[in-house]
Amino acid sequence: MRTFRSAAGAAACVLLGAALLGGCGTDGGGATDGKPPAGTASPGTVSASGASPSVTAATPSPSSSPSPSSTPPAPSPSAPAEPTRADQRLVTVTRSGGFTGRQTSVLVKGDGSWTRLDGAAKVVGSGKLSPAKLDALRAALKEARFPKLPRVALSEKPVYDGFTYAFVHGGYEVATDDVAMPAGLRKVLGALPSLDAS
Repeated sequence: MRTFRSAAGAAACVLLGAALLGGCGTDGGGATDGKPPAGTASPGTVSASGASPSVTAATPSPSSSPSPSSTPPAPSPSAPAEPTRADQRLVTVTRSGGFTGRQTSVLVKGDGSWTRLDGAAKVVGSGKLSPAKLDALRAALKEARFPKLPRVALSEKPVYDGFTYAFVHGGYEVATDDVAMPAGLRKVLGALPSLDAS
């Protein structure tokens, strides 16, 4: 009788131990709390042993945004910049009067190409300045200092068979004549193609 009770007690201990081990969460290999066992991947993820790593979205670094100090300064309105494109007009000079009362204009572009027009705006000549002559014209225009010139520089006593001129450069226009022409504009006139039709 004592042997039966000992065997029954041992069996009850074994069953109790098995029940305890079965309900011990991840240590017993079961998943009773809804969490996956250690070492297994959750749905929608790649485990450490997977073939491809996860991709992290790139965020812009603060240094990639432009700083206010890198903004170029605005050009000064008092000194217009010289034309930089070849198709922009560098200077235009129109001469009127003389003994026959004719009008002739010469237009020079930034690349040195020029066109001569008569009073009816008909082309009566064209060509291109050499690099050396174009440099000389640019130097004369700079030396003339158009922003500082008077807009009108005419002699008090007009010469009836003389010439009057209109110079246009860098957004400035100056009207003058043979007598009162500033020295700087005389240099510009000398560096231009001839105003006389060939």
